[in-house]
Amino acid sequence: MSAYEKLEKLFKKKNALSGASAVLGWDSAVMMPDGGAEVRAEQQATIGVIAHELITGAEISDVLDTAEQELSSLDEWQKANLHEMRHEWQHANAVDSDLVEAFSLATSNCEMKWRQAREESNFGLLAPSLKEVVNLSQKIATAKGEAFGVSPYDALLDQFEPGCNSEIIDTLFADLEGFLPDFLQKVLEKQAADTSFEMPEGPFELKAQKELGMSFMKALTFDFERGRLDTSHHPFTGGVPDDVRLTTRYEENDFTQSLMGTLHETGHALYEQNLPKKWRSQPIGNARGMALHESQSLLVEMQLSRSPEFLIYALPKIRDAFNGEGDHWSFDNFKRLYHHVERGFIRVDADEVTYPLHVILRYRLEKAMLSGDLVIDDLPASWNDGMKELLGITPPNDKLGCLQDIHWPGGAIGYFPTYTMGALAAAQFYKAAKEALPDLPEQIGKGDFKSLVGWLKKNVHELGSLKSTDTVLKDATGEALQTTAFKDHLQ
Repeated sequence: MSAYEKLEKLFKKKNALSGASAVLGWDSAVMMPDGGAEVRAEQQATIGVIAHELITGAEISDVLDTAEQELSSLDEWQKANLHEMRHEWQHANAVDSDLVEAFSLATSNCEMKWRQAREESNFGLLAPSLKEVVNLSQKIATAKGEAFGVSPYDALLDQFEPGCNSEIIDTLFADLEGFLPDFLQKVLEKQAADTSFEMPEGPFELKAQKELGMSFMKALTFDFERGRLDTSHHPFTGGVPDDVRLTTRYEENDFTQSLMGTLHETGHALYEQNLPKKWRSQPIGNARGMALHESQSLLVEMQLSRSPEFLIYALPKIRDAFNGEGDHWSFDNFKRLYHHVERGFIRVDADEVTYPLHVILRYRLEKAMLSGDLVIDDLPASWNDGMKELLGITPPNDKLGCLQDIHWPGGAIGYFPTYTMGALAAAQFYKAAKEALPDLPEQIGKGDFKSLVGWLKKNVHELGSLKSTDTVLKDATGEALQTTAFKDHLQ
């Protein structure tokens, strides 16, 4: 057995453990009783330590070195896989098992505290647990920063978007900050002069909402033989490519929240289900990074599902689901509804214009927390100040403010920028897809999404981690990540 083959065998075991942990995490969020939180945290921590130690053993460095000396015997995919193995090993080897275990326990416990704190709108309940998560994140970030020769924040960012750094994000975000405030004001003024939309009146049966969402998932080619949809406090996608778990949440008086949340998560799920089958158990078989992952979910939610063509197909089904009649259910009213822009408190419900401003706020805050410039107890006040500055509104309570997202309690610091990077990439991909598929609008109007999904499979999904994010974008759209297509789309 060659050195490379030994590594493939090793990473197959490691990925199996990671997949088991991902499913346990989904189970914790969706169906586990509160009393099981402590034992579940211990289970996940144990799996995390075993997976970590599998690829940090003393001999692994030598095996990697030997495999890298045999590159001439490897094909393109194997070479790229070996590169990803080295990258994953560097991340794992930078921290010891005790820190991995402590971080896993802390985040599991913090997520459970977050659920209670969010329900009661009481940041004080979360603060002690969040302090521990941030403290451990700082230790991990420092260790990884030293190993990679980058700043602590960039070391965490690299976990979610390999090769990216704060300088890239700062440039993109500065461009958006220079554009969005004035554009937002123009949009609001235009909307005020136009005929306003009217929200259809509920209640909307939750069963009907779920069935409607699942019908669109099926139309978008989601395979229910390899995945499922459930309910949680916060919509997310987890599991593994052949066992993809989606969640959404339902509001009895507003079916659009659930529907758009379900469509968003379906974009994530399609990426996972369409990853290269041959490389399922290897690093190269994973999604490239969260910027591309978010591009797929936002392309489905924002670019596709809010388009006039999609509405032509979807509106009759929406009316049927809720027995909708009258002017509230007209095409023009729904078009205004789905294109409506407003200054809102909740990121996941935000429109395309204000969404990046939510992300920019979180980017600022998580960098400040990691550096120690922002004391955790001051997070609610800093959050509210940032909302006032960027969006012109102040949350009335913590539930609508700093308690709305699960990311920081779950230890995902360095994740938020990828949402807006994904929005930029989504605009580029959708523009390129329409150019490559001239009859795409007509197909969408008929509810036929096979060509679009096929284009995404070829240009994104089936590539796994073979290429960098910018290379994937350049090959598919002709340009690296930029803001032009996104701004054109908004205008």
